[in-house]
Amino acid sequence: MLTGINIEDYLASAEEIPLIDVRSPGEFKKGHIPEAKNIPLFNNKEREHIGTVYMQKSKNEAIELGYKYVKPKLQFFIDKANMIAVNNKLAVHCWRGGMRSKAFAEHIESSGIDDVFVIKRGYKAFRKHVLASFEIDCKLNILGGYTGSGKTEILKQLKSNGEQVIDLEALANHKGSVFGGMGKTILLTTEQFENNLFWQWRNLDFSLPIWLEDESASIGPVNIPSGLYRKMRESSVIFLEIPKRKRAEYLASDYESCNNTVLTENVLKISKRLGGQNAQEAIKYINNNNYVEAAMILLNYYDKYYLKGLSKRNQNLVKHVEANSINHAKNAALVRDCLKHLTSA
Repeated sequence: MLTGINIEDYLASAEEIPLIDVRSPGEFKKGHIPEAKNIPLFNNKEREHIGTVYMQKSKNEAIELGYKYVKPKLQFFIDKANMIAVNNKLAVHCWRGGMRSKAFAEHIESSGIDDVFVIKRGYKAFRKHVLASFEIDCKLNILGGYTGSGKTEILKQLKSNGEQVIDLEALANHKGSVFGGMGKTILLTTEQFENNLFWQWRNLDFSLPIWLEDESASIGPVNIPSGLYRKMRESSVIFLEIPKRKRAEYLASDYESCNNTVLTENVLKISKRLGGQNAQEAIKYINNNNYVEAAMILLNYYDKYYLKGLSKRNQNLVKHVEANSINHAKNAALVRDCLKHLTSA
């Protein structure tokens, strides 16, 4: 049976109904619903050709060309759909619930799959739902601290203690600074980052606090959704104060596993902001494998940059916590104790 379904209703059943995205590979790569399987009705060149015919000739000729491209793939579509279906159920979508998804759904439904759901207004409806979700009222706890404070590891500790945590940097596949992309090979679009973030966000209990790391508006190549970023900037920050040398030693343990050439290239990217002499001195330390002293120079820049952003916050919402070492478990306990004090005050 062929049935239209709203995106909200589909998401409530997403674990039970596998999803097929029939858009082109290029559209899928730019942004897609997490866990959707891409079975493109047209490849990138075919889609471009059809679009050209539509614009330069007519809609009917474009449709006729589409049928020509699809006809040799009909059995392939059936075979792939049957491999993906669960309990003889499938959902299908295209960009806005138009001809592509309906034609595909009708074809596989006629092949014997009992329940085929077509998402109304397609991927466009999903994107609208994603962005609206970050406008929901919620309580955020923001973990702040200078570069090298081990904030990501502290968030992991908080999560293991039962707190709700979203690791934005893990979702972005980037640690935020110019060095944050080292060793990372998967580059996301902002659109896909938002989709992946939503996939975790939708399962949170919004009556309970949510922990996030303090971030600028962008994390490497992607941007935080504006609705969420606005809430982050308006929320309380627990700022962890750890001595610079301890942080430099912690960063050095990361640098040791990196190629010195890559480290040097990243220093050169910020050489103007570091100052030429500081940049050259940092590079000299790197070439001598003295990563702690190189990190000390880099932290002079990053600490100033972070402090500038922190100064723009409501200082009544910034609570400083002093720690003497990079001990993630102990520092997580300090953060939790600070929060308890704030909530009981």
